Amino acid sequence: MESVVLATRNKGKIAEFNILLKDFGLKVIGLDEFPEIGEIPEPGETFLENSIIKAQTVANATGLVAVADDSGLEVDYLDGAPGVYSARYSGEGPDGEGATPEKNNAKLLQALEGIPEQDRKARFVCVMVAATPDNIRIQSRGEWEGRIAFELSGREGFGYDPLFFDPELGCVAAEMSREKKNSRSHRGKALRALMEQWPDFWKKASQKS
Repeated sequence: MESVVLATRNKGKIAEFNILLKDFGLKVIGLDEFPEIGEIPEPGETFLENSIIKAQTVANATGLVAVADDSGLEVDYLDGAPGVYSARYSGEGPDGEGATPEKNNAKLLQALEGIPEQDRKARFVCVMVAATPDNIRIQSRGEWEGRIAFELSGREGFGYDPLFFDPELGCVAAEMSREKKNSRSHRGKALRALMEQWPDFWKKASQKS
């Protein structure tokens, strides 16, 4: 089975990607398998810029095909915030030191305190890039529309999942099974779009190896 490196140490993301990629005969491994790779800076101002930086850095360091995604939550009332700073939203300084999912969710609820349901529209956005050590790349984008709930619910998922309400299903992301979430999520949509390009990409990558 071919191995692909996912440019993250987030075990939740790695588990999700393994489910999504198993039908393609690919095994996903994370950066924990490569302790020599330190933290990868994310100086980009867009999801795409950060995804390219992460994917190409990991591909160059490991000699394997790497997949990176930069994803985040955009809230209309907050002019698209927290956006690319979603994981660092509650932290201090440019690197977001001290940010945690719990603090991020608390800060978001505070920012939307008193805001009515109709003005709490939001979306998860994911931009995904696959890269080879030879700088062959493909990219995709997925979005998941919803709104921000008034309180935390559910025990599944990670990040902002306890607050992201899907009106069509009538529940927050943290109340969904992994399979249901993958069928709806921004990450699932981005990965399926990436996989449509995968055969040609993998052929070019194999010819270079």
